[in-house]
Amino acid sequence: MESVDYHQAVELLRWQIELGATEAISDLPVNRFEVPASVEKPKLTAPQGKQGGPDRGGDNAVAEASRIAAGAQTLEALQAAIASFDHCELKRGARRMVFADGTPGARLMIVGEAPGRDEDREGKPFAGQAGELLDKMLAAINMGRHHSEASVYLASVLPWRPPQDRDPKPDEIAMMKPFLMRHIALAQPEVLVLAGNGALQVLLGKRGIARLRGQWTQAGGIPAL
Repeated sequence: MESVDYHQAVELLRWQIELGATEAISDLPVNRFEVPASVEKPKLTAPQGKQGGPDRGGDNAVAEASRIAAGAQTLEALQAAIASFDHCELKRGARRMVFADGTPGARLMIVGEAPGRDEDREGKPFAGQAGELLDKMLAAINMGRHHSEASVYLASVLPWRPPQDRDPKPDEIAMMKPFLMRHIALAQPEVLVLAGNGALQVLLGKRGIARLRGQWTQAGGIPAL
């Protein structure tokens, strides 16, 4: 098992859970009646200042994200800036970064939820069955990711998949929002479609997609639905 990497280990664990495994059993027997040796309690010491490595949270990381995002003058530069941003813990557990898909410069930009398993595997937003459904809906109105006349541009609210597809944490949202806002500004769509509660929460600070469905608003100064 020494040759198994992080992602393979996670998939093996998920496979065992799906099979109904509920316990991890060691290869060696354990004597439960053996009296454990006394262990000296560790002494509490005052926390020391952080040494080395990036600051992975707090106002400093948000300020750094804002500075880096503002410095990106093209979508390609923004993608590279996000890829090299090491302050967000989500990056450590994700398989691939999810930036965008479709046609840059399209009049319509759709912002979806944080990446899930399919997006994490393929490295693009709206992948898997959800992506197939979206493509069929767009095709029904003569639109598509790379349509010659009516193309769309797709992005996710976060570039990395949260563990177990949990909701993004407030600090993760605050840290990565400057990149999303810059992404929208560089893409220059005429209309935004916010697909899912995640997009509403990040761009509007609201939840409850059912209550807001069909209502026009604005996000980043752009009409949004």
